Amino acid sequence: MARVIFYSKPGCKGGIKQKVVLTAAGHEVLAYDILREPWTVERLRSFFGHRPVAEWFNASAPKIKSGEVVPEKIDAETALVLMLQDPLLIRRPLLEVGDRREVGFDVETIDAWIGLKPVDDSLKVVSETLTNQNLQGCAHGHNHDHHHQGGCKH
Repeated sequence: MARVIFYSKPGCKGGIKQKVVLTAAGHEVLAYDILREPWTVERLRSFFGHRPVAEWFNASAPKIKSGEVVPEKIDAETALVLMLQDPLLIRRPLLEVGDRREVGFDVETIDAWIGLKPVDDSLKVVSETLTNQNLQGCAHGHNHDHHHQGGCKH
């Protein structure tokens, strides 16, 4: 089992589900507030690997939805500066286990990396139900991430 350092926005229902899946697999989850973390360019950049810059962003951040920030038109250096100024722009969660860092909650990637099989049969149904959902989008079944206080508002 792994010790997973988990950066997300507190209270985000998607993040809560992601932590349940990790915990059901026997992992220790150390959760941190992505909005209050003292990020540096180098440290933040280490989570994105070889992904295209546009995949570093939370597509539902207010500045992206408004068109103020267009991830496809931004270089890596500018993206990192913008994210340090407004952490809501950072795609969530950021995950760290040992020396490896990842962004987002792609079930297949995480399962291959640290494993997501429940450690107890009593957790199997809960874990399977959650891993069959889109754990990168809105917890209410809508296709957006939470970027606002108080959850999903329609």
